[in-house]
Amino acid sequence: MKKVSIITVNYNQKRITELMLDSVFATNTYNNIEIFVVDNASNDNPVHEWRSKYPNVQFIRSEHNLGFAGGNNLAVKKATGDFLFLVNNDTEFTAGLIETLVKTLEDHPRVGMVCPKIRYYDKPEILQYVGFTAMNYYTARNKCLGQFERDNGQYDNTTGPTAYPHGAAMMVRKTAVEKAGMMTEIYYLYYEEMDWCEQIKKAGFEVWVNMQALIYHKESVSVGARSMLKEYFMNRNRILFIRRNAAFKYRIVFYVYFILIVAPRNIFGYIKDKRLNGIKTLLKAIFWNITNGKNSAYLGY
Repeated sequence: MKKVSIITVNYNQKRITELMLDSVFATNTYNNIEIFVVDNASNDNPVHEWRSKYPNVQFIRSEHNLGFAGGNNLAVKKATGDFLFLVNNDTEFTAGLIETLVKTLEDHPRVGMVCPKIRYYDKPEILQYVGFTAMNYYTARNKCLGQFERDNGQYDNTTGPTAYPHGAAMMVRKTAVEKAGMMTEIYYLYYEEMDWCEQIKKAGFEVWVNMQALIYHKESVSVGARSMLKEYFMNRNRILFIRRNAAFKYRIVFYVYFILIVAPRNIFGYIKDKRLNGIKTLLKAIFWNITNGKNSAYLGY
């Protein structure tokens, strides 16, 4: 039986993380797992209490907030599983989730990463993710398939390739990580799993979904639905992703598109919504990409 390392990252969401862990223990019947929780410098360190409450879980405390990729990478370095199941702490497991994803990787050796169906936790009949379309490198846009649709089983027979994973829940083959490398930590929040997907595909692996596996997601628990933190990193990293992954001809068109269309549109929206701090945040995101290399460790926020 292949070993699965379940990995999640906590930041100031003690109760949310506990609910996720409780859902794992309540639903899991796969016998060969290890669980890692990385606390990403929460204001109140919960690790001591957790070690007593969850003796079968391995906890790692970081004294600095390393972001999504950095936090996960701490556990990836220690994980001994054949497959690594990276999940957001604001997810809840369902019965058969691990077995179904494991079987996909076992049956298809060229698949390096597989994601389950994701539904919204607060509206459990509504889909969030069943896959992604390919990236339009001229605009840095693609589409999340199935999002906001009612789940009537219309995707239940879907098992196969997708353009990108969803960072809330992705099981990765250890050998794919060894060939492609771990997630780059320069994104901090957002786009890092898409960049990782690009590297895994370049290493010769495929990315799949299996709609027989299901997980629930409590969206935007950690950063807030429209926080300035989210606004900054979504804009900064959208540009950065193109810089790192698109061919020169696409990058030129994208830069013109972003400056002449996206930025004015966003600025108008901030003014309309009376969120003038959003203008400063957007300009800061653009300026970071002008003044920093595509592998810079400086976050700028």
